[in-house]
Amino acid sequence: MTVTANPRVPAAERIAVRCVDSDVHPMPKRGALLEYIPEPWRSQYFTNHAVGDQIYYDAPDYAHSYAMRVDSFPPDGEFACSDPDMALRQLIMEAGSDIAILEPTHGESRLPGATAAYCTATNAWLADNWLDGHNNWHERWRGSICLAIEDPAASVVEIEKWAEHPYMSQLLIKAEPRPSWGDPSYDPIWQAATKYDMPVSCHLSRGVYETLPIPPVGLPSYNHDFMVTYSLLAANQVMSLIFDGVFDRFPTMRVVFIEHAFTWILPLMWRMDAIYAQRKSWLDIKRKPSEYVKDHIKFSTQPLDYPEDKTELSRALEWMECEKILLYSSDYPHWTFDDPRWLVKHLPEHAREAIMFRNGIETYKLPDTVPVLEGQVRVF
Repeated sequence: MTVTANPRVPAAERIAVRCVDSDVHPMPKRGALLEYIPEPWRSQYFTNHAVGDQIYYDAPDYAHSYAMRVDSFPPDGEFACSDPDMALRQLIMEAGSDIAILEPTHGESRLPGATAAYCTATNAWLADNWLDGHNNWHERWRGSICLAIEDPAASVVEIEKWAEHPYMSQLLIKAEPRPSWGDPSYDPIWQAATKYDMPVSCHLSRGVYETLPIPPVGLPSYNHDFMVTYSLLAANQVMSLIFDGVFDRFPTMRVVFIEHAFTWILPLMWRMDAIYAQRKSWLDIKRKPSEYVKDHIKFSTQPLDYPEDKTELSRALEWMECEKILLYSSDYPHWTFDDPRWLVKHLPEHAREAIMFRNGIETYKLPDTVPVLEGQVRVF
């Protein structure tokens, strides 16, 4: 399928945005990121010793395709989603997404400075290789400003550097570093986020040692333990944001949880509201916890918990008012990819437009139209 007769000039005609993908993972080509890592971290930390493949993810066929769609590896032998043109073809032209939020998979190091250096490099690489005029000629890619949340001062520097870039749409952090997000030490990051009216998104991650997601009883034994642990980690951060008053200190702040699942938020809202009802005189927050969730927090649809009885999922979606808190996400190019044409069929009809594109446009402050791409599949 051809993208357009003139592949580097956007069409004058525009079309309505009907699908916003909140979770796409671009990858650098081999060696491409190294030149962006500032010294002394490049030579004294990232390249001063060889590190083998550390596998914390026993996904199907990991040894062969690294948990990626096998058809997403470009012909030049580079990694999946390292070719912006191929990603455009598969994700936009063939699957039907109109705008994709790019989230590079930066990991956590034990040293905050090392994580900050890696984020600095990732942001510059993303701007040069995906958001530039050559690769984003179609205006479909939107970037993430990667932050080392454990280093608030360095994070603010990155926000100030990139927040006014025309195609940077969110701040991207990890949930593993301690303390939890309600701690005032993070307030400079939240202040900068609200200054530029940018959402703060959190994507799950795997670091090493204590930077792995650790539940209260210690490190899990298996990958499936880790996968559930991400939701537990997100639940604790939700409680910290609310009960420690972050949304009262920063009333315009928006938070997005990516790939932490979402069905758990319903019983958590019930439980928080029950505690609030009994102890509101002891608390400084001004509203029911569930109201903060619905006004300030969004969750990606992938991974979608899918019970054998689909009516159970439908009821849960209705009870949690899914049209207020969900954003469509595909997780491209991972093997867990959720095609938007498949996902939309499993949403309540009244919530489909909100989840598939309206919430995304509002959350990321996106345009409601994009240049036409001749031959693009449409979800709606």
